[in-house]
Amino acid sequence: MFRLWAKEWKENRMLRDMTVEDASDDTRTHKVFRALDEVCCAFDLGKPIWLDVNINEFKRHAKARFGQDSFIEEIPFDFLEIQIIEEDSDIKNL
Repeated sequence: MFRLWAKEWKENRMLRDMTVEDASDDTRTHKVFRALDEVCCAFDLGKPIWLDVNINEFKRHAKARFGQDSFIEEIPFDFLEIQIIEEDSDIKNL
């Protein structure tokens, strides 16, 4: 099971959050993009732009923060944070 946790933060307080689960056999990248699309739809946000800093942070920590620089429209919070909290396991039970 793949699970991604998304949180909106303003002034060091979490405004809202949601978890997206994906049990498909798709690639990790596709699962992340699909989960981010679902979060943006639920939070009524435009899709953020992946800047180099977001990509590097995500590669290193499986976590990324999208601030105002990543959104075209004005956002009413400081940043949107996404984090993978569970990844698919390659080990299958026999």
